[in-house]
Amino acid sequence: MALVVHKYGGTSMGSVQRIQNVAQRVTKWVKAGHQVVIVPSAMSGDTNRLLGLAKEINPDAADMSPRELDMIAATGEQVSVGLLAIALQAIGTDAVSYTGWQVPVKTNNAFTKARIESIDDTRIKADLAQGRVVIVTGFQGVDADNNITTLGRGGSDTSAVAIAAAIGADECLIYTDVDGVYTTDPRVVETARRLNKVTFEEMLEMASLGSKILQIRSVEFAGKYRVKTRVLSSLTDPNIDINIEANSGTLITFEEDDTMEQAVISGIAFNRDEAKITLMQVPDHPGIAHKILGPISNANIDVDMIIQNQSNNGTTDFSFTVHRNEYKKAMEVLQNEVVDTINATQVIGDNQVCKVSAVGIGMRSHVGVASLMFETLSKSGVNIQMISTSEIKISVVIEDKYMELAVRELHKAFGLETQDQAI
Repeated sequence: MALVVHKYGGTSMGSVQRIQNVAQRVTKWVKAGHQVVIVPSAMSGDTNRLLGLAKEINPDAADMSPRELDMIAATGEQVSVGLLAIALQAIGTDAVSYTGWQVPVKTNNAFTKARIESIDDTRIKADLAQGRVVIVTGFQGVDADNNITTLGRGGSDTSAVAIAAAIGADECLIYTDVDGVYTTDPRVVETARRLNKVTFEEMLEMASLGSKILQIRSVEFAGKYRVKTRVLSSLTDPNIDINIEANSGTLITFEEDDTMEQAVISGIAFNRDEAKITLMQVPDHPGIAHKILGPISNANIDVDMIIQNQSNNGTTDFSFTVHRNEYKKAMEVLQNEVVDTINATQVIGDNQVCKVSAVGIGMRSHVGVASLMFETLSKSGVNIQMISTSEIKISVVIEDKYMELAVRELHKAFGLETQDQAI
């Protein structure tokens, strides 16, 4: 008997029939002798619908209280857990549902982007001991002042992995509308191949670089607390043999696993949600980066890639990227709080860029990855605007219009459609 956490996304919970399918699937696991905790998302489209109502009342998002937005957004998951509990009870499976603040899931008070600080597992384990399926809302928690908080888009993945860590689950199964993690998006490259296993490090890079399979904080939790996590499809027959299902999809596991695929590059990730900002002729002296990025951080804007050019006559150009949705806000912060303060000549931006990355733990032991990547892009007529590297990834910023071409050519160049790679 194993203790497992199931997470079901909005598509998996998208209709009464799909909720009933989830109930059948979970019941199969219970009958096989497993203890099950479920973390569902809101029904597909519900969160957008709810926040859309707020926007109808006040079209200016900047004027809306983040606290009240969390009050609204959190209700979608509450509906999901109640419906799923009823669906389980209807087929004879004992189940109980809880909101994040009933568990409780404690978070900080950063509304709409809260971070989990602790989870009390007492109530969950007591119900499991009584043979119940426990259903907990994803995406939400409560701060020290008992305000409802949400974790941001994709936060249900984070909730599921965090709960799995808190209760000491054997595995966290992330059920979604895809059947695993692929070498790249199959909608862009038809020959993309599903990976049987991938390391936490690789998955973390892929999530941070634009892969939509898992939310980045969920992978951080999984790696930190060593929670084996499996990505698999909820769109299969709910009565599929449990032994087949339990070994399907993609397992995210530890690098020291002897059965890990020894690939140089595991995948090509990409992200269209990028915008590039450059401050021109910034004085080149200690502390200048903080003067630029401090106000950006204070505005709760996440910065991704950063490049500072070589000093020329005491000045330099300073470039960084932000999420495209925060581009306008970042430009306003720089114009209002930074440009005159540091005597930069001007700030320029481009919200028509994207990021393309090659990811793989095999980079640690193989040379020539960067050379092949740059050669491939050059032959494809793709100009590189920014470059960023880590031990297991190389990322480039390019014009958005070249993204699909770059992904296809890099996928082919690294031989990702087969097990045998080019390096």
